[in-house]
Amino acid sequence: MTMGRMDMDAAGACSPPKIRVWDPVVRVFHWGLVGLFAFSYLTGDEWKQAHILSGYAIVGLLLVRIIWGFVGSHHARFSNFIYDPVTTLGFVRDSLAMRAKRYIGHNPAGGAMVFALLVAISGIAATGYMMTTDTYWGMEWVERAHELLVDVTLGLVGLHVAGVLLASIEHRENLVRAMVTGRKRAD
Repeated sequence: MTMGRMDMDAAGACSPPKIRVWDPVVRVFHWGLVGLFAFSYLTGDEWKQAHILSGYAIVGLLLVRIIWGFVGSHHARFSNFIYDPVTTLGFVRDSLAMRAKRYIGHNPAGGAMVFALLVAISGIAATGYMMTTDTYWGMEWVERAHELLVDVTLGLVGLHVAGVLLASIEHRENLVRAMVTGRKRAD
């Protein structure tokens, strides 16, 4: 972990020390996935070739993130943010009561969301690929599974955004900015 540094806010006053949390691989993955998922969603029925290429790019991002989850920086590793269900549900309960512990990296709910989104988007990619093969082309259940996984993912994204907003309010820090800059307020 790097030592914190003092930053100046817009008024010229010293703001709390910041530490590096999200490395460039995590941030590029996150925002790249946001952009590619939105692009894929918007092009699904209208621009098939672009949709397929976007799907392949998403698979590339997923592979990099999964590998990085085992060998990456401290806060990027799955072992740093995958918690048992009891801990995760307790954290959600505490968050809804606005008394949850602040985490420098992913909190238990955020870790569960990362896992859920990786699984759902992997399922979208798998069923999307299946629809391009001779074996599964035209099979209605594959297309239905693909569309269902997209809908589930949209729901997860909504929960993710709500969780980010809740945690940002609860802990008085801009988590979106942290995912852009890679830095968060030190404890």
